[in-house]
Amino acid sequence: MKEARVQARYRRKYKVTTDSNHENPVFDNVLDRQFEQSQPDQVYVSDITYLWTQEGWLYLAVVIDLCARRVVGWSMSSRMKADLVCDALQMAIWQRRPKAGLIVHSDRGSQYASKAYRRLLKAHGFIGSMSRKGNCWDNAVAESFFGSLKKEQIKWRHYQTRSEAQQDVLDYISMFYNSKRLHSYLGYKSPGQYEKEMAELKKVA
Repeated sequence: MKEARVQARYRRKYKVTTDSNHENPVFDNVLDRQFEQSQPDQVYVSDITYLWTQEGWLYLAVVIDLCARRVVGWSMSSRMKADLVCDALQMAIWQRRPKAGLIVHSDRGSQYASKAYRRLLKAHGFIGSMSRKGNCWDNAVAESFFGSLKKEQIKWRHYQTRSEAQQDVLDYISMFYNSKRLHSYLGYKSPGQYEKEMAELKKVA
C-alpha cells in the first residue's frame, strides 16, 4: 500500500448531539414540516453537528432561512452548551434583523430547551418550534445542509486543529454554499442569487 501510495480510510467517530432527556419545557411542533416559505425571515431552522479534529470535537450550530435555504447564522465551539445555539441565532438576528413573529424551529436538544435560548426567543418576540422526539425528518432542511457540508467539504479531511476546521467550515458557508452552490429547490440557483432576484422583483413591484 505504501509503494502504491494507497491509504486506508477510517470510519469517522460518531458523537450524539441531541440530548432530549431533560426536564426543561419544549415547544410544540409549530412548523410541522412546512418547509416551503415564500418570504425571507419568516421561518428559520437550526441544528447542531460535530467535526473531529486532532484537538478534539468541534461543534457547529447553524441557522437557516427556509425561503432561500441560506445559512444566516452560525457558531462553533469546543463545547456543546447553550451559548453555541444562542450565538448562532444572535448572528442571524444581527445580520437579518427579523421581526417579531419569526418561527425558529429546532430539535428537542437541551441547548434549545435551555433558559438562555428561551429568553433570547422571548426577548425578540420569536415563536419557538421543536421536532417531535426522535424524528429527524421534522428538521430535514438543517439535516440536509449538514449532509452537504460533510459530503462536499469535510468527509475525508483530517483537521489538525479546531481553528483549521473552523476556517474550512467558514469558507464553505460564506464562499461556496451561500453564494455559489446551486439548489434544485431554488430552480438551480444559489441562495444568494435567489435572494438578489427576489429583492429586484420587489423593487419592480
